[in-house]
Amino acid sequence: MTATTTVVLVAIVAMVVAAVVVITRRGTRPLTTPTERAVHAALSTASSAARPLRRGLDADSAADAAPHLRTLTGAHAVVVAGPDGTVLAVNGPADEETVDFPTTARRAIDTERRVLVRRATRSVVVQPVLTESAGVVCVLGVVTAAEPGPGLLGVCTEVARYVGEQLELAELDAGRARLDRAEVRALRAQISPHFIYNALTTVASFVRTDPDRARELVLEFADFTRYSFRSAGEYTVLADELRNIDRYLTLERARFGDSLDVTLQIAPEVLGVVVPFLALQPLVENAVRHGVAGRGRGRITIVAADAGTDAAISVEDDGVGMDPELLRTGDLGAADGVHVGLSNVDDRLRAAFGNDYGLVVETAPDAGTKVSMRVPKFRPGVRA
Repeated sequence: MTATTTVVLVAIVAMVVAAVVVITRRGTRPLTTPTERAVHAALSTASSAARPLRRGLDADSAADAAPHLRTLTGAHAVVVAGPDGTVLAVNGPADEETVDFPTTARRAIDTERRVLVRRATRSVVVQPVLTESAGVVCVLGVVTAAEPGPGLLGVCTEVARYVGEQLELAELDAGRARLDRAEVRALRAQISPHFIYNALTTVASFVRTDPDRARELVLEFADFTRYSFRSAGEYTVLADELRNIDRYLTLERARFGDSLDVTLQIAPEVLGVVVPFLALQPLVENAVRHGVAGRGRGRITIVAADAGTDAAISVEDDGVGMDPELLRTGDLGAADGVHVGLSNVDDRLRAAFGNDYGLVVETAPDAGTKVSMRVPKFRPGVRA
């Protein structure tokens, strides 16, 4: 190897090493700036504080939120009191300040204004938390080791506003849950008394001629009513809804015999999808009432299919149908007595999953009725 070749090889190696060093330096460059990390930390802390506050204000949620509120304010300690001034939680050393905090908190509640308490070594910013709908919902006490300046006072105001917004959202969530429970109770009340009467009459007709059959029907009726009037939650899985519909149809088949023809097409992969409680019962009951009872015989088809991220569910009958104009008004309850409970189910679907997930009704006079819905396979906060 000549001296010239050696020099060239050394130069190439040096260039490769330099390139590796440059790439390594670029690869180890910080991905975020200090400002970006500070913003991320603040947002993460705010999110952590929001989770317990969205449960509503009590001693447990206040205790869970207080450490995060202390971090957001940079305080020596934080005190959280209820709307009557009662201390719910303390985070940090604030024994001395806690003693007379309820009295100061009530002053802030009465005036709906911030109260500043100065002590020899500490200061306490007593900030009322206000909402438009309820006034003062709680009081936030921020204990500092120095005289609070405009910056800290501004932080206290913004944190209090954030707490108020989360508590207001918690009240909205609680109100929606109460409404859901009321709508379920209303739907239960709409379960046809004619069905109950007819089911018991059908059972009675078998008591003498087929006691074993009568006993089976009594058990099916008991299971149907037990499920329909259960008190556990506003949601259930599709498998449970279909199982209860099978009980209902067993009782109706005993009544109509071969005049009621039912076809089920169920994809196994959607059986675990969460749906509003009693979402399918009104659809099937209407199909029986207006697809079979009105004509003496008929066919009902129930489909639950996999549709990607959704489950596509439909109930179709070949009965008398209805005038589409009754549906174009936007009020599915306009045909009350014709399609019982559809408006209720439509409202609950939209409340749970959004306006894209309401009922779709296809019908015409003497052309039957098909009621369809889509349900997402997963939706945060919706569980059975």
